[in-house]
Amino acid sequence: MNLRDLRYLVALADHRHFGRAAAACFVSQPTLSTQIKKLEEELDVTLVERAPRRVMLTPAGRDIAERARRILSDVEQLHEIARRTRDPEAGTVRLGLFPTLGPYLLPHAVPRIRKRFPRLELLLVEEKTETILRQLREGRLDAGILALPLHDDQLHVEPLFEEPFLLAVPETHPFARRESLSLKDLANESLLLLEDGHCLRDQALDVCHLSGAEEKTGFRATSLETLRQMVAANVGITLLPTLAIKPPVPQSENIHLLPFRDSRPSRQIAMVWRKSSAMGEFLVKLAEVFRTLPAELFSIDLPPARARRPRGPDRRARTGAH
Repeated sequence: MNLRDLRYLVALADHRHFGRAAAACFVSQPTLSTQIKKLEEELDVTLVERAPRRVMLTPAGRDIAERARRILSDVEQLHEIARRTRDPEAGTVRLGLFPTLGPYLLPHAVPRIRKRFPRLELLLVEEKTETILRQLREGRLDAGILALPLHDDQLHVEPLFEEPFLLAVPETHPFARRESLSLKDLANESLLLLEDGHCLRDQALDVCHLSGAEEKTGFRATSLETLRQMVAANVGITLLPTLAIKPPVPQSENIHLLPFRDSRPSRQIAMVWRKSSAMGEFLVKLAEVFRTLPAELFSIDLPPARARRPRGPDRRARTGAH
């Protein structure tokens, strides 16, 4: 038994297909199949159920694949300790971010990271929260930037910042005549939300429960940009996180943005990693780069030009003509 064979088994567990697993390991399919067979003979147990069009791991195969994944992760940790000893601020960090944060945070953070750690290779992975947590546990990610709360005693949590929400409404909506609103003003309103699996959906549902609002039925968006376009198309109203309205994100035509006067709905963002990680000391330094982002990025003040745009009959007429 060797590490290579364990990598083959883990790849097969991930891809459930000999051809795709072989491609992921950069070997031929017969090579991978032969090594898996030899591993079964060495362990004297069947690891894989072979069917004409699919591959399934046996219960023993699943258990051994998970143990193999942990072993490979531990070996990578050994290499990481050696790399960090030689050069504490070099090496590779695999960082996971969720889709309603990553595209809006990274343009502000990545240049600062490159300046602070010029020798660092930062590999970014955009996935939903549950996938990031699973990949952290499996050792496939080194750290994740996620919304709190999280319930995992195996993870170290380093708080970064608080990101307020704003309400986005079409310029034909009655709220568009206001400059701000109270949370209770959302009572009896219906909000456009994301599909299941997005943490922003859960956060928006919390706001709905607090305010008496409901989810608009018959539609669930797959992305934050879809929500934005649905508001612009006068389909409904939604909550947007503050970073999603900051440059370089272009201002959205036909959308009026409203901060909240009270309660200030928001989400808490943190960097998390395994408590057992050999990179913990360095990850604290990396988290500090995110923690020291300019405060104006999280300000709910609207751009002056946007806040002063007229919303009278003439403005609505021009908007409708586009």
